[in-house]
Amino acid sequence: MQGIERIGKQTAAHANALLDEASIEPLVIEPPATECEVCVVVPVRDEAEHLVATLNALAHQIDLQGKPLHHSRYEIILLANNCCDDSAAIAREFAQQHPSLALHVVEITLPKAEAYIGKVRRLLMNEAYRRLQSIGRDRGVIASTDGDTRVAPTWIAATLAEISRGADAVGGRIITDRAERSQLDPYARLCHLREVGYRYLLTELETYLDPEPYERWPRHYQHYGASLAVTAQMYARVGGMPAVRTPEDVAFYQALVRVDARFRHSPAVKVITSARQTGRAKNGLAHQLREWTAMGHKHQPFIVESVARSEQKLQARRKLRLLWMRSRLHQLNEYEIAQCAQEWGVSLAWLAAELYQSPTFGLLRERVREKQVIELERDCHQEISQAIAELRSRLSHLRKTPPIYLNPLEQVKPILLFPLSVQMPQVRIS
Repeated sequence: MQGIERIGKQTAAHANALLDEASIEPLVIEPPATECEVCVVVPVRDEAEHLVATLNALAHQIDLQGKPLHHSRYEIILLANNCCDDSAAIAREFAQQHPSLALHVVEITLPKAEAYIGKVRRLLMNEAYRRLQSIGRDRGVIASTDGDTRVAPTWIAATLAEISRGADAVGGRIITDRAERSQLDPYARLCHLREVGYRYLLTELETYLDPEPYERWPRHYQHYGASLAVTAQMYARVGGMPAVRTPEDVAFYQALVRVDARFRHSPAVKVITSARQTGRAKNGLAHQLREWTAMGHKHQPFIVESVARSEQKLQARRKLRLLWMRSRLHQLNEYEIAQCAQEWGVSLAWLAAELYQSPTFGLLRERVREKQVIELERDCHQEISQAIAELRSRLSHLRKTPPIYLNPLEQVKPILLFPLSVQMPQVRIS
């Protein structure tokens, strides 16, 4: 109970801090419509080439029955930061041409030290949070996309559908533009397509070995800024978007995992993004495409984590998850904890204490990874085509039985490691 109370106090503190930060200098003065359910945020820097297509996609949203989505249900905040082109003027002209669309165009020039995507996305999402709170929308949605991205016609409706089913946050499927992809260096294009296949197969392997409680297959693996949505309530709970340089979206996802947010990698939520090799952020897709191009010129193979290592990590995570869930019911014994501690390379006493003290599994998992002193597998790399072949073979066997999902809200029956006639040892923490 102390852990839950602590989270509640932290959430309130985070919410107040976010409101204070956003209220110092609001980006948008005009209040949102009372019917507004979604605040879309779009960070833009020198996107004149793509911006009209981006805004057209947002302006012509439909519901899941194919009917136009009323513009009063969502608004768009576009922040043109440190632009050297006509992005802001293009956005303003678009707003004038679509008067029913609540498109708020903000233009700023940040100091060079602050002009990075993590800072900009945090400014936008904090403002979206402030606006949704002003109309009492705790479950209102902050939806992020990018200035070089075209959202699908049902992007907003599909996101709302996932939220209505209980998700706290939603990552959309991000697909590269086909025409731009065809212009890539052949080796870079091959690496990109292989990585997509490899990561999809890994995600399916996770579904069988240690599925997240609130995910169901089919799902994907992406949780990036081009399509990332979160409820205002959950945004406050995690303290907002981390103002890190990059990758800010991954840092935000990790914050959501840390509090056991119900995250949905939804295949129904889709966007198409640029496959350009000159990006606006470090360590993004453009950077990776350049890396693959350079690898091709040097005839370097694409090396990934071995399937054996991935499977071992997932199995170890499953055991840790089961232990944590049973710790909520005080159904642990020293032998089980000792086995898990040895597997993760941490001390028994430390793990026993963390199991009972960690209010969420996400926090426990993070703490264990930080504490562990040994790796789970020595032979940890292989060429990606070999990994794909091995994953396909492994999954062909796993698909014969449905995955087993664990609901943390349901009681977990204890796993008997000793005969009933044998008294199980008690946990001793020293």
